[in-house]
Amino acid sequence: MKKIILAFIGIIAFSTANAQDGHFKIGAHAGLPIGDASNVFSVNFGVDAAYLWNLGDKFSAGATTGYTLYSGKKNEFFDGVNSYDIKVKDAGFIPVAGTAQYSITDNLFAGIDLGYAIFLGADGVGATDTGGGILVQPKFGYQNDKIELYAAYKRISDSGSLSSLNIGFNYKF
Repeated sequence: MKKIILAFIGIIAFSTANAQDGHFKIGAHAGLPIGDASNVFSVNFGVDAAYLWNLGDKFSAGATTGYTLYSGKKNEFFDGVNSYDIKVKDAGFIPVAGTAQYSITDNLFAGIDLGYAIFLGADGVGATDTGGGILVQPKFGYQNDKIELYAAYKRISDSGSLSSLNIGFNYKF
């Protein structure tokens, strides 16, 4: 697992150093879990990094990674006699994905991240049962030469799923 992550980071670093027609971006996101995930997690937040090559006038594609955390909620359970507060453990993931972005206008874009989210630790809820899950994250947002602001739907799924509605910010180099 560590070798895969290090190889991916190496590819991004090599691409950044050698690519002539592309851009690097870093950012952060925050959002609210939806569906079944909202019963056990209170918030989703994290950091992102990507490198995209310009493949056409309005289209770019590349690779993305980062870290995303689903923060566990405290839930109250009643066994008929006693009441218990149980805190669900946080669930952290490292996404390893391809990313694509199409500029609808100079300032509006649509994009998608597709890949795998590597599970880092929690108590076996949803997609965490098998060590990770398929990541799908469509995005829509505003951009200029230096920044991006976007809204996204994120889903990590395998035997179960974690979904959230997020907003994010990226700074482009």
